[in-house]
Amino acid sequence: MNLPFPFVGKKHSHAKDADPTGTSSPVSAPVRILSQATSHVKDIIAPEAIEVDWSDIKINDTYYRTLFVAGYPRFVNANWLSPLINFNHSLTVSMFIYPVDGKGVIEDLRRKIAEMEAELQGDIQRGRIVNIDTQVKLEDARSLQEQLAKGAERFFQFGLYITIRDDKKEVLNQVTNHVKSTLGALLIVAKTATLQIEDGFKTTLPTGLDKLKINRNMDTTSLATTFPFTSSELTANEGLMYGINEHNDSLVVFDRFSLENANMVVFAKSGSGKSYMVKLEILRSLLFETEVIVIDPEDEYRKLTTALEGTYIDFSFNSPARLNPFDLPQTKEPDENELAMKIISLHSLFKIMLGDVSASEEALLDRALVMTYQMKGITRDPATHSQEPPLMEDLYKALIGMEEAVARGLADRLEKYVKGSFQGIFSQKSNVNLGSQLTVFGIKNLQDEMRPTAIFIILDYIWTKIKRDLKKRLLVVDEAWYLMKSEDSATFLYGIAKRARKYFLGLTTITQDVEDFLGSDHGKAIVNNASLQVLMKQSTSAIDKLAQVFFLSQGERHFLLTAEIGEALWSHPTPNTS
Repeated sequence: MNLPFPFVGKKHSHAKDADPTGTSSPVSAPVRILSQATSHVKDIIAPEAIEVDWSDIKINDTYYRTLFVAGYPRFVNANWLSPLINFNHSLTVSMFIYPVDGKGVIEDLRRKIAEMEAELQGDIQRGRIVNIDTQVKLEDARSLQEQLAKGAERFFQFGLYITIRDDKKEVLNQVTNHVKSTLGALLIVAKTATLQIEDGFKTTLPTGLDKLKINRNMDTTSLATTFPFTSSELTANEGLMYGINEHNDSLVVFDRFSLENANMVVFAKSGSGKSYMVKLEILRSLLFETEVIVIDPEDEYRKLTTALEGTYIDFSFNSPARLNPFDLPQTKEPDENELAMKIISLHSLFKIMLGDVSASEEALLDRALVMTYQMKGITRDPATHSQEPPLMEDLYKALIGMEEAVARGLADRLEKYVKGSFQGIFSQKSNVNLGSQLTVFGIKNLQDEMRPTAIFIILDYIWTKIKRDLKKRLLVVDEAWYLMKSEDSATFLYGIAKRARKYFLGLTTITQDVEDFLGSDHGKAIVNNASLQVLMKQSTSAIDKLAQVFFLSQGERHFLLTAEIGEALWSHPTPNTS
């Protein structure tokens, strides 16, 4: 049945709709009753209770407090509202902009300029010190007057209001102080709308009504800096999906290899989800035909490797896998002396294997290394680098054949790796193949004493192969803090981080021991050479060091201490995000 609703606003002159006696028809009466009984939309959305105090308002069980900005600095940077927009608490920010007639402003400026000039002239005539504040204001006023006269600037009045809400009044007070201090760091004065709290609350409702009317004069350039829509997105046009942005539910998507470098550092305590995140990246990278190499100290990647039909190389004394640290990359780059660089790398290796090496021992070791390669016909000439490389035993024999007593001492310390309990694993020809799309080096079954040496030799071998055959690769070093224990291994890892981009490599370092990693200058340098920095849940003992290195805010510190599994802070320098 169609009823003529009274709010349609259409006149009906049909006889069936009206009674000649003037009384309501049987149809219109119930319609009128229905209309009168219907609740207004304000009644539907109105809260059950409102308590207005002098500095806050309580609506149902939630407290609200409104701040207004009463003072601005002389200069502000673009995007100065970003700390409020990305504040780690629920805020309602309202801005009111009122255009002002330019002619009236110019007249007011002319009068103000005349007053300030008279004041300064009077001070000069009386021999008083000129008021610097007045002089600065005069310069600003003259500059603004000129811009307004040229039409380069327009004039506006601007009001900024912030409403904070929380279920607990104590938290409301804390957040209020935090907001004030955040703005105070920018020399912006924020005050509570005391005794006007109801008008303040209404001002930040989505009704467009400025009940407080606490405004400040601004020109066009200054007003432009208040643009609030800063992007917190980490979304690129192509790449891998890493997760969901909790601020706006947007996807975190980007391509590591499109950045300044493809390096990434991951800091997280045990159980925070770091291994899952890295494995997920590995899985998705393989879909884009990226070769992945992993150094796995704790056997965490074996199941993934098996599922993806990759190659898992288990290093132990019972394993058939062998690596020769004397292998050369055989690159065809004329500007690099690969033999000299390999010998430098071997110096670092032997400092890890042999312990402290004196200056005289290092000089003699250098001679022995050069001699060892020469015995195999390998010189600085790149054409000789395809010759079969020497083995650890060849260096041992070269040291034994030297007359110096120091050489005999070095040979004795090296003997356990050639003939003793550590022989075999790194003293024979390499039989490892990096031909698989996913290759994982497992070192869980190696003794702790051998792990730093093993990681260094594996990294050196991988680096040798990477330089020989250029393709898009990821190198994942789990528990990277092992390498920070030695100055030489830390230097080597930093060298890879610094040169990785040249060889189309993305280095991922993962660590849960923040103090060991960031306590090293090379660890900090690796962080600085990483375009991607991922921070997951942290312990209270590590948060101060992280905050110092990454300049974390209080909100970010709190987030990392209370983060759930899989939650993280990302630092990502793509040009279209901030």
